[in-house]
Amino acid sequence: MNAGRRVAFLCLGVMGAPMAGHLARAGHSVTVYNRTRARAEDWLAAHASFDVSLAATPAEAARGAEVVFACTGADPDLREITLGRCSDTPDAGGDAGDGGEGAFGAMAAGSIFVDHTTASATLARELAVEAAARGIGFLDAPVSGGQSGAEEGSLTIMLGGEEATYQRVVPLLEIYARKHSRIGPSGHGQLAKMVNQICIAGLLEALSEGIRFGEVAGLDMARVIDVISRGAAGSWQMDHRAGTMLERRFDFGFAVDWMRKDLGMALEEAVRRSVPLPVTEEVDRRYARIQQRGGGRLDTSSLILALEDDEGARSIP
Repeated sequence: MNAGRRVAFLCLGVMGAPMAGHLARAGHSVTVYNRTRARAEDWLAAHASFDVSLAATPAEAARGAEVVFACTGADPDLREITLGRCSDTPDAGGDAGDGGEGAFGAMAAGSIFVDHTTASATLARELAVEAAARGIGFLDAPVSGGQSGAEEGSLTIMLGGEEATYQRVVPLLEIYARKHSRIGPSGHGQLAKMVNQICIAGLLEALSEGIRFGEVAGLDMARVIDVISRGAAGSWQMDHRAGTMLERRFDFGFAVDWMRKDLGMALEEAVRRSVPLPVTEEVDRRYARIQQRGGGRLDTSSLILALEDDEGARSIP
């Protein structure tokens, strides 16, 4: 491993904070930025024994870094930290897109921006063009594996961008990823993540329907899951979520709000390409119902509540 590289990590949410921590523990010099400064200060205190520092803006964090990582919420957030004006205070003013405090404006030619945000493929391509004009490498690199995968360093990463750029960051990706692969040119990482979310949506719908059917039929579903999880019906969702779905525990993992954001981008892309996604559309409608009942922060496995709501058997919290 090429230890001791100077890197930056922008946005320390439930995914970004542990990923940045893995980089610090691996011996790299890590400068972090987070809009809510208190969270960044907490991260800094927790990693004080390593070579870490805190920056007030994305530009300050990115200045002098060989590789800048980011993992933020959605397209507007990503535009802001790369191109726009950012500050720890929400009323700091400034025009979005002025670049004064965005990371791209401070990055040196030859440096690389690795975006772990699940964003649109359109924005990924736009940022790749902007980065190239500045002599910066850009990789759209959304992740799968959730908070637990980030904490355990076992994420899966799908990347879009130039092969040579990808190869330069492979040693860093391997610090917190179990699997990573360059799928194709810019935007292809985000398109691959859409495939991932489409598949997850279908799996969770099927798992919800199977569990609910078995419960109504009077089966011991813990035993059923134990048996079928070792056969053709087995999946990550069954292994990690079936048990908590049986207990109706949804206070962890990937929130419905974020899943709807991801599915929305996939459905928009599908319309653009004239690809029908009937199951995904139905699952999105079910998640919308959960949101409307106040369940937007519940884990995506709460999809089973929409089935119970159909029956009038349970109210969504």
